[in-house]
This record gives sequence, structure tokens and C-alpha cells, in this order.
Amino acid sequence: MSDSKKTSQPKGADDGDRLPAIDFATFVLSLSHSALVHLGDAPAPAGHLSEQDLLLAKQTIDLLGILQEKTRNNLSGEEERLLDQALYDLRLRFVEISKRS
Repeated sequence: MSDSKKTSQPKGADDGDRLPAIDFATFVLSLSHSALVHLGDAPAPAGHLSEQDLLLAKQTIDLLGILQEKTRNNLSGEEERLLDQALYDLRLRFVEISKRS
């Protein structure tokens, strides 16, 4: 196959640099990870823990809540369980951290 027919990929990138497929679960997990970063429970993309930002954590959790509301009765059982569990865990963690602050 000639270079002009290859799929578009940044120069120097190899198969290990590809992003995961985009689907509903990946989207929910991405937002969940962002909330965990803002809660100070997960490393930021740079690899180190960032300072807590409860306002941004709450905003991200609220976004997941809106997503849950707007997709109600339109998700597979697995997608619904994933979103429900992510919201439950994040809300619980947010309350725990808020009580300490």
C-alpha cells in the first residue's frame, strides 16, 4: 500500500499510541476519571496527583447526572449499570471528601 493510502496517523506514532475506541462506556469512564482527578484520587494526565478542586469535581459529576437523565430508557443494561455505578461511587466519594474539607 502506498503512503497516500495509509490511514491518517501522526508521524512517529505506532500501534501502541492509538487511542481507545470511542463508545458510551469510554465516554463515561473518561468523565469519571476527570472527576476522580479533581477529587485528588487519580493522577492527572501528566502523571502526578493534582490538587483537589471540589467545584470542578462537582461540575463533572453533575454532567454525568445530566447524561443519565437525558439517556434514560435509551441505554443498554450494561451502559445503564456503568453510569449508575460511576455516579453512585463519585457522589459517595464527593460527600466523603466534602465532609473532611
